Amino acid sequence: MYGFEWTGPDAAGQDAESGTVDAASARLRGHRLVPIATALVESDGRILHWSDDAERLTGYTAAEAVGSYAAKLLVPKAERSEILAVFDRIMSGSGWAGVIPVRHRDGHQVELEFRTYPITGPDGRRMLLATASDMAALRRVEADLAVLDGCFTQSPIGMAVYDTDLRFVRLNSALARINGVSVEDHVGRRLSSVLPGLNGAEIEAVMRQVLATGRPVVDARSHGRTPGDPRHDRAWSASYFRLEDSTGKILGLSSSLIDVTERFQAEARAARAQERLTLLAEATARIGTTLDLQRTAEELIEAVVPRFADFATVDLLEPVLRGEEPAALAPDRSITLRAVAVGEAYESGLVNASDAVGETSEYDAKRPYTECLRSGRPLLRTHVDEQTLAALVAYPDRVAPGLEAGIHSYLMVPIMARGMVLGGSEFVRTRNPEPFTAADVALAEELVARAAIALDNARLYRRERETALTLQRSLLPQEIHRTLGLEIAYRYLPSSLVSEVGGDWFDVVPLSCGRVALVVGDVMGHGIRAAATMGQLRTVARTLATLDMPPEQVLTRLDETATGIGEGQFATCICVVYDPVERTCSVASAGHLPPVWVSPDGAARTVVLPPGVPLGVGGVAFESSEFTLPEGGLVALYTDGLVERRDRDIDHGIDLLSQTLAGRGRTLEASCDAVLTTLVAEGTDDDIAMIMARALPVPADRIASLPLDGDGPLPGRARRFTRATLDAWGLSALTDFAELMVSELVTNALLHAEAPRRLRLFRDRTLTVEVADSGGSPPRVRTSAEEDEGGRGMHLVSELAHRWGTRPTKGGKVVWAELELPLNH
Repeated sequence: MYGFEWTGPDAAGQDAESGTVDAASARLRGHRLVPIATALVESDGRILHWSDDAERLTGYTAAEAVGSYAAKLLVPKAERSEILAVFDRIMSGSGWAGVIPVRHRDGHQVELEFRTYPITGPDGRRMLLATASDMAALRRVEADLAVLDGCFTQSPIGMAVYDTDLRFVRLNSALARINGVSVEDHVGRRLSSVLPGLNGAEIEAVMRQVLATGRPVVDARSHGRTPGDPRHDRAWSASYFRLEDSTGKILGLSSSLIDVTERFQAEARAARAQERLTLLAEATARIGTTLDLQRTAEELIEAVVPRFADFATVDLLEPVLRGEEPAALAPDRSITLRAVAVGEAYESGLVNASDAVGETSEYDAKRPYTECLRSGRPLLRTHVDEQTLAALVAYPDRVAPGLEAGIHSYLMVPIMARGMVLGGSEFVRTRNPEPFTAADVALAEELVARAAIALDNARLYRRERETALTLQRSLLPQEIHRTLGLEIAYRYLPSSLVSEVGGDWFDVVPLSCGRVALVVGDVMGHGIRAAATMGQLRTVARTLATLDMPPEQVLTRLDETATGIGEGQFATCICVVYDPVERTCSVASAGHLPPVWVSPDGAARTVVLPPGVPLGVGGVAFESSEFTLPEGGLVALYTDGLVERRDRDIDHGIDLLSQTLAGRGRTLEASCDAVLTTLVAEGTDDDIAMIMARALPVPADRIASLPLDGDGPLPGRARRFTRATLDAWGLSALTDFAELMVSELVTNALLHAEAPRRLRLFRDRTLTVEVADSGGSPPRVRTSAEEDEGGRGMHLVSELAHRWGTRPTKGGKVVWAELELPLNH
């Protein structure tokens, strides 16, 4: 019925004070898995101390137990004698251990395993210290421990226990097999010491985090090679949790580990595939944002470095850079390519093994690079050695720098669009340890194909743009002639590369009598069509101005021309005619921006003009106005590309232009530069045309006037005035012709107009003779018969003059004729 174990005296002389016993009991409880009851019994069998666990196991409180006889309290009467005999033996100095059924306070029996220790109290009295535990609880714990031990030793999953210093305390054979290191070689050592081939620092950082926070970590990945499989990379998934006792004291941590190499490899393949798709999507959005060849090539480089390659280049054939279609590559000819974009992830020295941007390389017909371009198929060299690299580079002196930079894998993909080879793109890996694979080749082909479309579009755009620019430049003034009494400066800026060619134009048209017409216009729209329309309008405007038409009539005829072009072609235009003698500007506008006028003292303002509609609307009359441009005054004409921006109101731009032109002391050229610096600091999306004109004094030896009034023969007075003036100017060689022309013009005015008013001689590029009268009808050349006595005056003038003409004035008209100056003038 009872199990006994005699152990002999082993506790004599121990302290039996109650506090000491309680402390010992507490320490035992702190490290146990089942309740352990403690009791102190006097030699006569009375209970002196009764622990909390004793109360939990028997149901008797300390108040009920202390002072009672143990045998009477716990053992049924029929069995009491046997227990008392055992008690006597124990008290005689023999230790004892065994199992005794104890009567619970509620009447049922509890099997307790006892261990007894005879001790001596402070006063020499003999006492007994007894400990007891519930056998049922012990059996459960033993069963649990057996199960746990079985799991630990028999589990195919690697399991380990570590102390707080991360040293192995225990591990199962499965983990030892995974690591390829015996159990004994693990114990007492840390993971980083046992397996230096793993990412041990990262793993131990995770373990320290679990120890510090108490939060378990699940599916922590580790990878590397172990002595168990030293030739292959493996991957594992580990979970960690902290070990604590019932008081919360940290004992260490435990881990479980499984081999997930196949899953890791599958996930890695999926991740690489996802990364390639992401790269492809991002590159698609990034490449081709502009119509600039170099920028498009740079966008391809930016998309692949460093995510796909450590170094990359884009090289194009020379015809492509000129906007031309490249011819098919001949099988027996070398090719020349120019580097358009180069990029590297870090300074590797590869720039010494490749062309810098703008440099060219020539590959002979037998080079793998040339054969690759000719075939249109990619060139892959998974592993690159010295011999391989020597065959790839254009020049032998590039082999050594390439090897020093660490080239180990190479890929080249031809850049092709619409069946034409445009060039090639190279990809190199140096620091990235993975060689290029077939999947990488497919990705590179897709990236390059998308870039090729953008590059070909940029090539076509460049060709069209160059054509339009050539047309536009050919239609603009090639030379601005010096004008007497007026200093002129101008600027023309084509739009930036992101925009098409516009239809802005300007012109300076020399007129009779030293006058000059300043014309600025802007055809709405862009491209070759706009440039062609601009050319037509400019030609018509120049022709009309040379016919001495006033500005409003010039615009009226231009409007008819624009309407006749059709297809919704509209343009704005402003025409200013400056007379250096009168210092007046006659101006008309067709929906154009107002000119800026600057006084000699530096005050600037815009000139208010009669409103006008753009050319091409048709059927609307134009009006002109007049203002004075005093000596030292300035007038500026411009197109909207100068003052209009997406982030700036056009009125603000005009104000800014006026503020920039205000002030004194600058030359016209400096004023033009200041305007562009202020208003066009970051380029423009539209063309810019601008003319500035400043009034200068007219030298006294360039102009002479004679009022034609009073009595006496006017033709004779006019001839004498002409001879004297030309002699003073050193133009005696022209005196006879000039006198004859003056005589005929004055006589014609006397006969066919109310009266001549003024004779004016003007010396500039030609000698101009003009006679103002009050008549409104222009003279005309008539055919006279041999017997006619008159009617030959204007015919004679037409024969003598370099050119002649007439223009209306407010009080009548002016008839003028020009003579070419001698060569030495």
